[in-house]
Amino acid sequence: MTDITIRKAEGTWVVRAGGAVLGESKDALELSEGSLAPVIYFPRGDVAMAFLDKSDHSTHCPKKGDASYYSIVTKSTTLENAAWSYEAPKEDVARIKDYLAFYGSDTLAVERV
Repeated sequence: MTDITIRKAEGTWVVRAGGAVLGESKDALELSEGSLAPVIYFPRGDVAMAFLDKSDHSTHCPKKGDASYYSIVTKSTTLENAAWSYEAPKEDVARIKDYLAFYGSDTLAVERV
C-alpha cells in the first residue's frame, strides 16, 4: 500500500490561469503519494472561487475518498475539470478537506513564488 504524506508546503504558492492569479497561499499543503509527483493543495479561502464552476465529474481514490471537480473559466477559455477537491476525505488524509488542487498544464501554472 502506498504511503501518503501531507506536510505544509514551504513558502508562498500561486495558481494562475488565463493570465489571472486564481489563488495565492502561504498555507498550502504538499501531498506526496508513492512515486507520484507531489501535489500542492490550496486552502479554499485562498482561491478565487468565482472563477471555478463545479462540474459533474468525480473520481474515487481508495486512499483519499471521492473527489469533486471544478472547471476554471478564464476570459479566453474554460479549462474543464482543472481543479479537484476532496469534500469528505478519508480520516488518514483529513487535512486536505476544504483544500483544492489543480492540474498544471500549458494554460495553468502552480508554482512557488
